Amino acid sequence: MKIRLLSLIAIAILISCNGSQPKNEENTDSNVQAESTSEFDKLKTEFVDALWVMNPIWASYEGYHKYDDQLPIPNQENRNAKMEFSKRWLDRLSKFDLEGLNQHDQIDYLLIEDYLNSIPFYIETFKEYEWNPSSYNLGGSFFQVLNYRKDPLEKRLENVSKKMEFVEEYYNAAKENIKSPTQVHTGLALQQLEGSKNIFEIQILDSLKKSNLDESLASKIQEQVKLTVAAIDGYIEFLKELEPALAENGKDFRIGKELFEEKFKYQIQSEYTAEEIFQTAIEEKTKLHDNLYRISDALWEKYLGEAERPGNRLGQIQMVIDEVSKQHAHRDSFVTVIRKQIPELEAFVRENNLLTLDPNKPLVVRETPEYMRGFAGASISAPGPYDKDAETYYNVTPLDDYTDEQAESWLREYNDYTLQILNIHEAIPGHYAQLVYSNQSPSIIKSILGNGAMVEGWAVYSERMMLENEYGGDNMEIGLMYYKWNLRTVCNTILDYGIHVLGFTEEEAMQLLVKEAFQEQAEAEGKWRRARLSQVQLCSYFTGFHEIMELRDTLRSDPNFDFQLKEFHEQFLSYGSSPVKYIKRMMMKESELAMESAENNQ
Repeated sequence: MKIRLLSLIAIAILISCNGSQPKNEENTDSNVQAESTSEFDKLKTEFVDALWVMNPIWASYEGYHKYDDQLPIPNQENRNAKMEFSKRWLDRLSKFDLEGLNQHDQIDYLLIEDYLNSIPFYIETFKEYEWNPSSYNLGGSFFQVLNYRKDPLEKRLENVSKKMEFVEEYYNAAKENIKSPTQVHTGLALQQLEGSKNIFEIQILDSLKKSNLDESLASKIQEQVKLTVAAIDGYIEFLKELEPALAENGKDFRIGKELFEEKFKYQIQSEYTAEEIFQTAIEEKTKLHDNLYRISDALWEKYLGEAERPGNRLGQIQMVIDEVSKQHAHRDSFVTVIRKQIPELEAFVRENNLLTLDPNKPLVVRETPEYMRGFAGASISAPGPYDKDAETYYNVTPLDDYTDEQAESWLREYNDYTLQILNIHEAIPGHYAQLVYSNQSPSIIKSILGNGAMVEGWAVYSERMMLENEYGGDNMEIGLMYYKWNLRTVCNTILDYGIHVLGFTEEEAMQLLVKEAFQEQAEAEGKWRRARLSQVQLCSYFTGFHEIMELRDTLRSDPNFDFQLKEFHEQFLSYGSSPVKYIKRMMMKESELAMESAENNQ
């Protein structure tokens, strides 16, 4: 018996949702679940309210602007309050029977529990506040307030003014916190803090000129900007005094196996361990080399004619990639080319019935703001669930500061074919589309406690899915570059684990990235920098992708399902940005319930 996947899930939702069954004295279990769900809804509402009181900057990023005028001081008192917050809400959560909740609420319960359990780890064990000076960058938090267009400009500036009152105290606390900084995180802080000052010296002052604030408040804000920039400069000078000694005496940026596994558990929220994902990535690298060799063999004559072959697989792949990579945009038109490709991707998704796209959700391609530069070449800045109609920014870092040699290396890495894969990943139907769906989730918990591995995994999955549906037609070049790009995802995991757990040196990292993953030198050097600045995050791409592919293939191979790709995508995305293991739990359980219901109704 074949039953459509969405039909199955729709039946299950009717069974499990609050109020779906009539209450009567004979249906005691139903009464208990309905009462439990109602109480749990109350807990979720109160939890989110308390969460934003504790984390006003996070709230602003999510589009909740009630506390825009507040700037928490990152001192021990604040950390103690967060520990108490974790303990208090875990106690309240424990009063509920997990199995007595409906499926949707069970996931919310687990997401809240995971978040609360992570707080002691980050404060008492990981202690990033002691060794990462770049975590004290206020540029983005003030930009979120200034950019909230639903408030009048004058109201935004009033909030900015109130927030600036605490900046000096904030950076005094930051100086107290920094005890054992790493050299690489200190370097990032110095780069980003200089860009962060532009938010105050340029954007806030420019906004002030456009406003109708009374003269006294306008003068106050001008003076506050000077004091704020002075506080930032004071922190910069503090770091510069520390910097010379860090090369020899700074904290090692490698966090080791124990911390890596624990952070992986809290941040990735996978059903696998970090070591298991690392081993799977090693196996996947071999498969990708096989595919790359096959395509390079087919393209050899077109690009290299009668040239002598190198006699080894990796050498042959590299030679073909080198030739294909010569087709790329000019350094001055890089951002323009990206803008042009977005509508083409939207058209392909619609024409091939892969996903419903909302035409009313704007996507703006822009140059990466200076305070965000130095970490990734391309990224998405999406509005939170409270501000769903705000613009989503596709940030692309221009090549202004690159030498001609560096720019050429970068452009060869993001050649005409790879650039299309990048845009699929970052925009359509990758991050941009997924985050629009996430904001539409009826559960605010699934949006605000979103999982990075699911978000990144979806973007990587969308690359494979687009090519499976013949994006690029029979063009072998895009297939070649896709496998090279996917190899990057796999090697991200190998690099991340290799550096922090196995102690990879820079030389070993370059061997992996340049020789085995065929990356350009500039890209590889950027990834080496990024892997030292972050931990575990680079594992998120492959982990999420691997789990999504497993789930899709499991459902597709089930003979009881009339599997429809678009329906799978939309159902998968309907759970917000939940960890894949919880989405899998939802979809499999709901399908089982619906199957039982369908059989009983025959």
